[in-house]
Amino acid sequence: MTLPDIAPPLLDWYGQNKRVLPFRTVSTPYRVWVSEIMLQQTRVSAALPYFERFMEALPTVADLAACEPEKLHKLWEGLGYYSRVRNLQKAAQIVMEQYGGRLPANFEALQKLPGIGAYTAGAIASICFGLPVPAVDGNVLRVFARLLNDARDITDPEVKKELTAQVLALQPPECPGDYNQALMELGALVCVPNGAPQCEACPLRALCMAQKLGTAESLPHKSPPAEKKLLHYTVALVLDGNGRVLLQRRAPAGLLAGLWQPVLLEGALSAAQLPPALAELGITCESIHALPNAKHVFTHLVWQMNGFAVYTTPCPAPNSCVWAARAELEQTYTLPNAFKVYRTVLKNLL
Repeated sequence: MTLPDIAPPLLDWYGQNKRVLPFRTVSTPYRVWVSEIMLQQTRVSAALPYFERFMEALPTVADLAACEPEKLHKLWEGLGYYSRVRNLQKAAQIVMEQYGGRLPANFEALQKLPGIGAYTAGAIASICFGLPVPAVDGNVLRVFARLLNDARDITDPEVKKELTAQVLALQPPECPGDYNQALMELGALVCVPNGAPQCEACPLRALCMAQKLGTAESLPHKSPPAEKKLLHYTVALVLDGNGRVLLQRRAPAGLLAGLWQPVLLEGALSAAQLPPALAELGITCESIHALPNAKHVFTHLVWQMNGFAVYTTPCPAPNSCVWAARAELEQTYTLPNAFKVYRTVLKNLL
């Protein structure tokens, strides 16, 4: 099925209803790039304060490229998916070396930078450089699946390719950036996921096959996600009685690479099992107090954690560990969201 021209009503609606966002108010390539990376897996409302803080601390590509990793992680703390910010910095360093500090005005070149896929490249290229390329994310796929009443699996690469071709075929070459943003905004505000779309407010209602056939709420179709692997851990908040907690640095590669964490032990240990486990790190337990359990869901894993506050006598930090006071925990060391529950507990203990 071929859709009629959706651009006029869509762009008219966008002009009247688009949200005022800092990366739209000042839409330089750098700001659009950082915002798009932040908005992966993150709601706009949650990302906005991080974006403002990030831009204040690192206003240029050069600042990002030269930033100390510890500071960079701290700026990202709470957003999760830290590989995003590591790729941001790797890409910034390449942009400094190969493009003189300016993101390339080229769709293919943008996709060769770490962390930038077809969608992000399309957003930067169309919004900032006016290039006639698509920017197709989940919002846009959902809009087109409903417009076309397409019941195929939108996670299928061939289906996504076909829908992307439809998106591009209807893009007005004189304003590709506004068109792409309008589709994303429509999916975010009107043609919403996880519930009834607000069809009465949709500028494309008269053109939408799913609305006519009453199938909008059942679309789009996606293949079910793979079952996540469950892992059990024990978190030990090891406190030395002088207002410091023991932190471990994670391995430089793999999940949460290079970030700091409380002492993390494999398995769901009991209070009785903690002293010998901590003795291997040179830690002597003076007292042990149970803490709340916690759970954190990663893309492919689930961590189930039980926790304890462990008081010990002051001693040298074991290898790959540091003793951190409250001020250092707040200003220097980055604890991932996986430990959000225990990060809150720590504020009351230090």
